[in-house]
Amino acid sequence: MSAYCITTYYKFMKLEHLEQVQQELEEKALSLGISGLVIIGSEGLNSTIAAPNEEALKNFKEWLKIRFRAPDLLFKDSFAPKPPFRRFKVKVREEIVTLGTPELMPESADNHHLTPSQWNQVLKEESDFLLIDTRNWYETKVGTFKGAINPGIDKFTEFPQWLESQNYSKDKKMLIFCTGGIRCEKGILELQRQGYNNVFQLEGGILKYIEERPHDQFEGECFVFDHRVAVNQDLQPSTQYKLCPHCGQPAATFVECKRCDTKAVICEDCETKDWKKETCSKHCAYQLELHPDRKGPPQIIPF
Repeated sequence: MSAYCITTYYKFMKLEHLEQVQQELEEKALSLGISGLVIIGSEGLNSTIAAPNEEALKNFKEWLKIRFRAPDLLFKDSFAPKPPFRRFKVKVREEIVTLGTPELMPESADNHHLTPSQWNQVLKEESDFLLIDTRNWYETKVGTFKGAINPGIDKFTEFPQWLESQNYSKDKKMLIFCTGGIRCEKGILELQRQGYNNVFQLEGGILKYIEERPHDQFEGECFVFDHRVAVNQDLQPSTQYKLCPHCGQPAATFVECKRCDTKAVICEDCETKDWKKETCSKHCAYQLELHPDRKGPPQIIPF
């Protein structure tokens, strides 16, 4: 059985006294051995955390529901044999998911949401719609829904401008999705601000979908922002992808370092660059370029 219990959750709500909230979260996490990241702001909280066992996770979840008066908090759970985070941290930001539009905040917990079952029904029974992946380009390379449009953005703040440039019909039916649902909560508001009203979002995101509908309409794996890199269709840590030591993108190309003989995994983009493709780290790449004929000590590749 996997040792670490992981959950992803978010909640849009008005939060005050953020420093006090930050302290309370840190104290509770410390008492339960919780690691991970919580982003808080005046518009709510957004988090992925890991617990050393199911009892600790259950305790933390119940505390969250009571502390933030959120009995309907939706958790997307998964498991891992190794800790996906090294520590626990609470960050205070203007937006809990950065779109560059802090004035946009969901007024309702149900803004054109589709459950995984309803989502599947549209994908399988309808044809006249646009399916849009709101995630960054490198996330889509790991996995996405069949037939999805990839905006090719580097960060979510580019999504509004990309959308404006497409000139889609305002009446066109649109389906949008992301990892855990939070991007779409803001993304759908941007769509509606630009005049699109026939738009729907996947409730709980990809993580909830593959929990309920594994090996169905989603292809590949789901990128996650921790040391697991991605989770497969069984919500287990990826055995295919690591983080590229050169650029931090998902990587699946095995190399043996020309300078120190360490085995590593790099991404397909860095594989095309002469000074990166044969090295296991930024350090070895730099040293190999300076001294092509010298060997160095093996590097320690984390995770």
